[in-house]
Amino acid sequence: MFSFKKKYLVILIVVFVLIFFGLWNVVREGYDKQDKTILFLKKIIPTKLARKVRDTVFIIPELKEKNKFLNLQVEKYEQGLQGKLFKEEIIESNSKKKFTVKKFFLPFPRLDVRLGWAATENSKRAHYLEIIDNKVLVISGLGQTIFFQKQNINKKKLDQIEIKNNISHFLKNNDYELIGIRDLFVEDDYVYISIQHKDINGFTINIYRARLDFEELDFKPFFITNEYWPEYNVFSGGRIETYKDNKILFSIGYSAVKSVAQNKDILLGKIIAIDKQTSNYELISIGHRNPQGLFFDKDSDTIINSEHGPKGGDEININPQNFDKIPNYGWDVASYGVSYSGKDNFKKSHSKYGFVEPFRQYTPSIGISEILYLSKRKNLDKTKNNLYVSSLRAGSVYIIEIDSKFSKIIEEDRIFFTEERIRDIEFDEELEVFFLLFEFTPSIGILYPKN
Repeated sequence: MFSFKKKYLVILIVVFVLIFFGLWNVVREGYDKQDKTILFLKKIIPTKLARKVRDTVFIIPELKEKNKFLNLQVEKYEQGLQGKLFKEEIIESNSKKKFTVKKFFLPFPRLDVRLGWAATENSKRAHYLEIIDNKVLVISGLGQTIFFQKQNINKKKLDQIEIKNNISHFLKNNDYELIGIRDLFVEDDYVYISIQHKDINGFTINIYRARLDFEELDFKPFFITNEYWPEYNVFSGGRIETYKDNKILFSIGYSAVKSVAQNKDILLGKIIAIDKQTSNYELISIGHRNPQGLFFDKDSDTIINSEHGPKGGDEININPQNFDKIPNYGWDVASYGVSYSGKDNFKKSHSKYGFVEPFRQYTPSIGISEILYLSKRKNLDKTKNNLYVSSLRAGSVYIIEIDSKFSKIIEEDRIFFTEERIRDIEFDEELEVFFLLFEFTPSIGILYPKN
């Protein structure tokens, strides 16, 4: 009898411990949001209950986590523009490949995860970077611009230098309310930025550009969409990318306006090409929800974009530039996700209804962000063509090996970064490293294979 009670007690303790740590993973920040066990627990545990447990049962570990995080923020604030190296570690991908990661402070305001990803204030916490020869240019969601010498990643600090700009000035003069910077792009001695703002007509997104100058940037209107929507939302797109024929690509989200993504007379929910001299544009593709990643491969004449789905259905889309008609990617008719209300209002098959099927879709969502393609010629591994996909919600870089025709996936790998959201990713061929924009701290991450 005693033995039976003892075994029963041990089982209860084990179950309690498993539930305890399961709950802690659900309520704390930094857990793997793609972990199937945690995803299951989140389904069965109401959000209000999880927060109540966090603020009562887990009050001590929660306070310790907060204290650790606040100490890091104080250190970031006090170091100013030094860009100090504050963490270096070796991590493994799912396939056990080893990478070294370095993290350097950025002086920008941090993302407040407690407000939620859709909070207006957090729209000003999305930061972006560009590599320009031997320098790295970075812009904050509020429009602060800094740069550093890229070779400084081999030192203990980046020695960042602030660049003056007129962003606040022209916003104030036009009575615009800044909602957030949406991308940064540099080509042919010009710096391009996309800005979402609010004025008397509502919310809109436009491109501004300035002559490249590391002392002062004077931005002027380059492309005005003349598209407005009535309420704040995060579905604005805004990525800028190189293209052919002296043009650049620009992605524009559907901005939560029903049916506009299927209307060719409206720019919302589109990817367009803009002439750099005339600012005239042409439609490249339609039926997009919120394109957050954009890449053009000149060698294969192919556009690759990534975009957020609703609840599930994040997509990677391939667009070879040999089309007879403008490709349509299906939003808001077809999606492999469901609406946030839980209703499944979308067609699942894209091709059945005349739309282009996504090359890869993610359900549950990974919070897909910027995307890179490195062919065998440019890749670290000269035997593979790889897509490198950054993610916000999943805090990861997905490495997808594909064939040269962009027709199939050969192999997939994943690098998970604890307590991070990755907003931007660039590859430097000279140093053979990836530059990542971590927005939780925020910081510059340097990723390279372990020697």
